[in-house]
Amino acid sequence: MDVLANETDPRAELRKEIQKLERSIDFNPQDSTYINKLNELAKEIRFYQADSLLQIGELMLDLSEAADYQAGKSKANMRLADYYSDRGQNAKAIRYYKRGLTLAEGDEHQMLRLKGLNSLSGEFAYKGDYGSALNGYLEALELAQELDELIMQSIILENIANLYSEQKDYEAALAYYKKVKRLNDSIDNEVIKAETMSNLGSLYADMGNLEYAMFNVNQSIDIFEEHRIMDWLAYAYETKGKIYLKKYNYKWALYWYNQSDMLHLSLDDQRARIDLLNGMAQAYFGKGNDSLASVYATDAFRISNEINFTNGKRDCAKTLYRIHRNREDYATALAYHELFQQLSDSLARSENRQSLNLHKTKDEYERQKAELIENNEKALAKQKRYIRIGWVILLIATIIIYLVWRSKKLQKQLTAELQTKQEFLEKRKAELQDISETKTKLFSIIGHDLRGPIGALQGLLKMFKDGDLKREEFLTLMPKLRGDVDHIYFTLNNLLSWGNSQLEGSITKAQEMDMQTVVQDNINLLSELAERKSIRIVSKVDGSVQTWSDPNQIDIVIRNLISNAIKFTPHNGMVTLKARELETEWEISVRDTGMGMDRITLGKLFQDKTHHTTYGTDKEKGTGLGLSLCKEMVEKNNGRIWVESIMRKGSTFYFTLPKACMRGQNNPENALGKAV
Repeated sequence: MDVLANETDPRAELRKEIQKLERSIDFNPQDSTYINKLNELAKEIRFYQADSLLQIGELMLDLSEAADYQAGKSKANMRLADYYSDRGQNAKAIRYYKRGLTLAEGDEHQMLRLKGLNSLSGEFAYKGDYGSALNGYLEALELAQELDELIMQSIILENIANLYSEQKDYEAALAYYKKVKRLNDSIDNEVIKAETMSNLGSLYADMGNLEYAMFNVNQSIDIFEEHRIMDWLAYAYETKGKIYLKKYNYKWALYWYNQSDMLHLSLDDQRARIDLLNGMAQAYFGKGNDSLASVYATDAFRISNEINFTNGKRDCAKTLYRIHRNREDYATALAYHELFQQLSDSLARSENRQSLNLHKTKDEYERQKAELIENNEKALAKQKRYIRIGWVILLIATIIIYLVWRSKKLQKQLTAELQTKQEFLEKRKAELQDISETKTKLFSIIGHDLRGPIGALQGLLKMFKDGDLKREEFLTLMPKLRGDVDHIYFTLNNLLSWGNSQLEGSITKAQEMDMQTVVQDNINLLSELAERKSIRIVSKVDGSVQTWSDPNQIDIVIRNLISNAIKFTPHNGMVTLKARELETEWEISVRDTGMGMDRITLGKLFQDKTHHTTYGTDKEKGTGLGLSLCKEMVEKNNGRIWVESIMRKGSTFYFTLPKACMRGQNNPENALGKAV
């Protein structure tokens, strides 16, 4: 049996994949993925549904030609060749194989060409043209060695061994099988080893070495049964039947032949059935059941005629001659005997010629290879002389180039050093300019938002000290003083956080964070400020909101957003915090029922290059720094921040943070986890 690289039976799975492609919205039958899946299915159903193989091959060819898909056209021709090969139409099969090989030209199709050469050589062998078969196998073997394809090397060597086995040259066949077994050991694939053992079992049976034959076939049967490889299992059962037949144990021969025949009910491999049916005929004849022997031998003879298989016709004619002679139907027996002699003489003469051609082809191939190696060595020697002369010229040129290069190198070094220093100075200039702008902004904020409250506090204290302000009057101003102190504290906290990130750069230390805890801590911190304006703060953020972020930075974000919401919400208003789960992140929102913002104000938010302060509903002041700080902190934690606002109805600030379960997936460099 020719070696096929077949480990499993994925027909059902392939049909599912093809149906899935066909049901997809953007399905295009001319897509190469679809055509390649059809090709895989066609190869798998070859020995199961031959008519479907023909239909799929023709469909592949039509689609590939419409799409001008070169590889698809090549594969389609080879599948059609498989179909005609199995029906004994050698000329048609060879024509399609050659057409497929022509379409597989080019480096990108080397594997396709390799498999095509193997199949074409096998077809020559079926035809009886062993010289062409060997020549093709040798060419394929050389290509497989170039591509370092060990499995294909094993397959091709085994097929060459089978050529010698057909010629009854068992010594040469076994020599090739030794090479195959060495390759199989390095491949370490038990199915491939089982295919080799089943073929070896048949070879040993033909040689009469029945113990070796039985050992190899039993080993292969175990593996084929485990992997449910039905076509090879049917062949192994048939080989085991042949071994028992040669032992004259007709009962067990029929048992294993019947096991093979049952598997053939689900197969569509007529060529393989000829030896099976003829073997069953011989077993029944051995048991004395001439009627059943005649039925099976006649059926095998019919199939041999249909697919024009000369070896099969000869073997079946011999069996039918023996059956009819035993039944004393001498006229029919004589006819089959004459046919057997005619086919035997023809094959004998053909085999003698083919044996010579086989060796001649091999010798011619080796001779051509040797000549090619010799010519290459001569050309190489000539090239070496030219190379020596070239080296002398190159040495002289190198000395001249070196002198020129050395002078230019010094010039380039000086230029490179000057350029590097210039780039460094420009970079330092830009850094100093940024630091200067940051310092100016800090002083501006301090002067704008801190000087006023501090000056007012200083004036009140001086008036109280100088006696210009009575104790009772001073005490009535305490709430305002406390509010100014809280404002100064909150402003300084934001200012220090922002200044640190701008001047030194803050490191984001992400970890799994419970957002409910951070929100509640800030509500408690700002509750007194909210109570002064009778504002209700409601949190709908529960314990399921777990983010992957820096707790200190997000604490600043939450505090600023709640503080802003309180600032711009009138008395008896409401501030609501919510969390919404998205696919990979949490969306946190802070909504107020305040005055809202117009488009001009919205455009100035989140800008770190501007200083924009807006008074609250009770004339509260801010640094104008909080939102730019929030934006920076959220983005450092791989999030986004934005706002939606309607005048006189309120504003909602949104920001996102990665989920805790998505740690490390949002940023390949793990920007959040530098300090984790």
